[in-house]
Amino acid sequence: MSLTSDQMELREGDIRKHYPAATALLNGFEHAPRIAKAVEAPVERSPGVSTGRRFRSTTPGLVTRRTARADGVHLVERIEASDEGDTLVSPPQATTQQAIRRAIAIALAVAEAYAEQTPLADLKRANLAGDLPAARKTEFSELLTAEALITSHTFGNALAYLMSSHLGEITVEIGEIEEVLTDNGQLALHGALWELDQTLAKHAPDDAHLIAATSAYAEQLMEKAALRSQTAGHLASFQNVAWHIEADDLTIRGFEPASKAKSTTLTMTFKKPNEVVGNHIAKYQAMKLAKMVMAYDFDRRLNPFAELGGFIFTFMGDGKPGTGKTTLIQMMAGLIHDYCQNAGYPFRYQNLSTDNIDSYQGKSGQNAKAFINTIIDPSVIGFGTIDDIDQLAGKRGDRQSSAGQLEITAVLMESFAGANTVVRGNCTFGMFSNYPENVDDALRQRAGARFLVDGPQTREDYIDILHLLMGRNHDIPLGEHDAYAAQEIKKAVAASFESHARPHEDALLQVYDRVSGDIGQMDTIAKLGTYLKAIQQADERFTGRAIKNITDAVKVRAMDFELPDEWMENPDLFLFRDYDTKKAMIEDLRQPITVEMVIQEINRYADSEFRYADKSDEVAIENAVREMGRMEEAKRRYLEGKG
Repeated sequence: MSLTSDQMELREGDIRKHYPAATALLNGFEHAPRIAKAVEAPVERSPGVSTGRRFRSTTPGLVTRRTARADGVHLVERIEASDEGDTLVSPPQATTQQAIRRAIAIALAVAEAYAEQTPLADLKRANLAGDLPAARKTEFSELLTAEALITSHTFGNALAYLMSSHLGEITVEIGEIEEVLTDNGQLALHGALWELDQTLAKHAPDDAHLIAATSAYAEQLMEKAALRSQTAGHLASFQNVAWHIEADDLTIRGFEPASKAKSTTLTMTFKKPNEVVGNHIAKYQAMKLAKMVMAYDFDRRLNPFAELGGFIFTFMGDGKPGTGKTTLIQMMAGLIHDYCQNAGYPFRYQNLSTDNIDSYQGKSGQNAKAFINTIIDPSVIGFGTIDDIDQLAGKRGDRQSSAGQLEITAVLMESFAGANTVVRGNCTFGMFSNYPENVDDALRQRAGARFLVDGPQTREDYIDILHLLMGRNHDIPLGEHDAYAAQEIKKAVAASFESHARPHEDALLQVYDRVSGDIGQMDTIAKLGTYLKAIQQADERFTGRAIKNITDAVKVRAMDFELPDEWMENPDLFLFRDYDTKKAMIEDLRQPITVEMVIQEINRYADSEFRYADKSDEVAIENAVREMGRMEEAKRRYLEGKG
C-alpha cells in the first residue's frame, strides 16, 4: 500500500528493536499502583484446579510445573491461566501475547520518534548527565507528560486494532480504568499493563473472554488518553503527522482511533430512484449527496464540496408514517454502495437504533460514540442513519427521557457540531423521524439540511405508486397515463423549490406578509436580515445556528447540479483525479447565488421549524388537557368516596 501525502513510514526495524523490552514487560515487572486500587478477583476454577499452567514442558523430555508468582505483574502467566490449566498455549492466548508485545513495541517506537522531533530527546540526555538547565525543567516535565499520553494512546490504539479481527460475539464490561499515568512514557506503560493484568484477572476466565477483555481495555485506555490530551501541550508534532506501519496496514493518526478500511456487508434491499414516488426535493438532495460524498479525496482526506461550502454533513428527514423515509434510506445507501463498488472504495453503512439504548450507565453513550467513529473513519466512505431519532435521543428536560437516551443526545450533539467536529466530507448522517417535534431542539438544529418526506402528493404520484407496487403479475391496463413522467426529477424539483417563494405554514406566512408590507420586495441583505429577525421574534428558537443552516443550504443550492453519471461509471474521469483537479471541475459547475434562492431556503427551513413548533405545542396542550381531565375525574371520585 502506498503512503498518502500526509503519512510517514514507521519502519519495521524501528519497531522490532523494541521487542526485547516489550517481551521483558510481558514476562514481569514491579509496579505499585498510584491511582487505582489493586482489587484482584481470582478467576473461578473448577475445584482442585491450579491457577497456574500445569506440565508446560520447556525442555524435551522434561516436565515442569509453573505457577503464577504472587509478586509483580506477569502478563504471560496471567494470559496462559485463562483456559482451565490446559498444558498447551492456545491460539487465542498466543494471539493476545503477540498483539500486546507488538502494541508495546509500536508505542515505544512512536514515542521515540516524537522525542527526536521535539526537544525531549536532548532534554533527556541532559537530565541523565545532570546538565538539565533549571529554566527548562517545566518544559521537560510537560514534554514527558505528552510522551506519556502518546505512549498510552498508541499502545491502546495499536492493541485495539490488532485484536479487532479476532473478536467474537462475547463482550465484556470492564468499567472505568484509572491507572493512566502521565509522568513519562515508561511509567505510563507500567500503569497500563498493570491495569490490563487486573482486568484479565477479573474478566478472563476463558479464551473468548480473554480476547474480549483485552480489546475492551485497549478501547478504554485509548479513549481516556485522548480525553487527557485535550488539556496537554506540546502535542502538535504528534497530531500533525500520520505514521503508517506497512506490515499491519495500521496508521497512527494523532489521537484518532485506527480502524481497518473495510466495507460493511449490506443486507438491505436497495431501491432505485424511480421507485421513490413523490418526495421530490428529498429524493433530489439524496441523489446529489450520494455523488457529493464520492468526491472525497483519500490522499488529501478532504472533499472539495466540504471546502467550497456545499456539503451536507447532517440532515433531518421528517414526515408522516408511510411516506417513504425507509425507501429514501434504501435508495441513498444503494447509490453510494454501487458507486463505491465501481470505484473500489470501502463503504460503511450503519444505523443507530433503539437496540443501542442500554441500562448500564455510560454504555448507551459508548454505543453512540462507536457508531459515530465507525462512520467518520477517514479511510472509508460512510453513511450513518438514525431512524426514529425521537425515540432514541432523549429531549433534555423531559422527565420521560431515560439516562441512556440523554447520553445518546449528548454524544450526537457533540459529534455533529461540537468544538472538535471535523467535516472531511467522506461521510454524512441522516436523522429520520415521524415526530421531529419530540427531538431535542438543539439536536434538531444540528441537522444542516431538512428533507421533508411527504410521500406521494398528486394524482400522478398515486397512479405511479400503485403501478409500481402492483408489479407485473396482472393484466390490468395502465390507461391514459405516462408512467413515472411525473417523477422526472429536475422538473418536479424546480416546481417544489418555486413553491417556497412564499411560506407554507400559516404562522410564518403572517410574518412574511407583514415584513413584505413594511419593507417591500426583499432584494438586499439588509431586507433579508430584517425578515430573519422578524422570524426570530415570532419563534425564539430561531437562533444563529438556524442562520448558519440556511446559508449552508443556499451554498448547496449554488451546487445545484448532479455530478454526471459517467463520472461515477468511469472513475478515471473524476474520482481518480487529484484533489485540485476535482475541485476545479466542481467549481466550473457551480452556479451564482440569487435572492430567490435565499428566500426559498429561508422559507423552507423556517417552515420546518414552525411546523415542529406547532406540533410540539399541540402535543403539550393535548397532554395538559388530558391531565386536567384526570384531575377532575380524580377529584369527583374523591368527593364521592368521602360522601
